[in-house]
Amino acid sequence: MSDLTTIAFDADDTLWGHTFHFNLTEEKFVNLLAEYSRSPDLRQHLHDLEIRNLAYYGFGVKGFMLSMIETAIEVTQQRVPITIIDQILQLGRSLQDHPIILYPNVRDVIRTLGRKWRLLLITKGDLLDQERKIAQSGLGDEFDHVEIVSDKTQEVYETIFHKWADGPHRAMMVGNSARSDIIPALDAGCLAVHIPCDDDWAYEQCVLPTGNDRCFSIKTIAELPPLIDSLASRSFTDDERGP
Repeated sequence: MSDLTTIAFDADDTLWGHTFHFNLTEEKFVNLLAEYSRSPDLRQHLHDLEIRNLAYYGFGVKGFMLSMIETAIEVTQQRVPITIIDQILQLGRSLQDHPIILYPNVRDVIRTLGRKWRLLLITKGDLLDQERKIAQSGLGDEFDHVEIVSDKTQEVYETIFHKWADGPHRAMMVGNSARSDIIPALDAGCLAVHIPCDDDWAYEQCVLPTGNDRCFSIKTIAELPPLIDSLASRSFTDDERGP
């Protein structure tokens, strides 16, 4: 902990709400198709298509919108009216226009930590959409560097922290997704702090590792500075004690 120089943050569902808006759009999509499809597994069908299409469209609104259209075509046996396709496109556009509202205490925590640590923002998804959200958040200038990536893997974290910091072993990753923010960051050698989100996308949900002394969990971002202080204090005490 005494060697920590860099703290990196996820963006969506860590600094501001994100999946909540996707869930609302999905509900509208299901209602839109109610007259044309009696499939009891419409949501699961959409989810399966989203996962399959990640390899083609990546993460973000555009991939979600295309998956909704593909789902509508499949579950109606290609009988979906063009007017419904148009309304699905409108749902996608509306999803891109939703306001960015920071979670409580985010700005204060970012500014507090930025006085002592190098701060990075590491987010995945469509480039234009992520740039829009970062600009609307007003947080872009608070970070020393921003990385928008197509996916978050051990190799991606290693590359970023070697390029823009002092390596993963001197970095901490903070985020809501165990799959994307915590496990690959730990595998890269980082400290990792999980902040759970009630609206996590099912794809991002997985079991947090246990017994790893580099992995921590807090309830809100307001708990992050005290956690870092406690870790620094513990590290200093251990160094004083000696072998």
